[in-house]
Amino acid sequence: MESAIIEEQKTVSEKPHGQALLSGEDLFEMGDIGRAELLEGKLRLMAPTGYEHGRNELTVGKIIDAFVEKQGLGHVFVGEVGIYTRRSPDTVRGADVLYISKERFAKVQSKSYLDVAPELIVEIISPSDRWADTMKKLEEYFNIGVEAVWIVDPKHRTVRVYRSPTSVERFAEGDALTCKDVLPGFQCSIAALFGTP
Repeated sequence: MESAIIEEQKTVSEKPHGQALLSGEDLFEMGDIGRAELLEGKLRLMAPTGYEHGRNELTVGKIIDAFVEKQGLGHVFVGEVGIYTRRSPDTVRGADVLYISKERFAKVQSKSYLDVAPELIVEIISPSDRWADTMKKLEEYFNIGVEAVWIVDPKHRTVRVYRSPTSVERFAEGDALTCKDVLPGFQCSIAALFGTP
């Protein structure tokens, strides 16, 4: 079920000791500060992605986009696109790849980050990622109405398709990746996602 994430507020929340928390709009207005997320109003800077991560992000994005474009379903975005997963204090997560239908995208009100949940989010695992952090993001995504999350693991050449924090289907080398509930008719070999080993 889609959810428009709590209406935007222009005020900056306060910590108990008076230190101001950032809003999503504050983060957006900072401009190009590099990779960052906002966790309950606190800025979290992140190192740039490695080139392999960038290549995987582009490959996955192109494959999904080709299907979505052909079917006229909506929009595919790549590159740590900001999504509100909480408001007041704001949490803004960056997704590697996402798909949002035309219907949901028409309900977006924010001029900064997505304030309506996309149907699909793809997270590509990097060597530095901690599994606990990935699962926390996954829970946040489902709490706002995301229907499926793909966890793409280039090291093990697998994709886990979550439909809830506890419902998961694993695809490995030799399998055809599908996502019938979000992208009916979509099919892609796992080998095509990762290329030649």
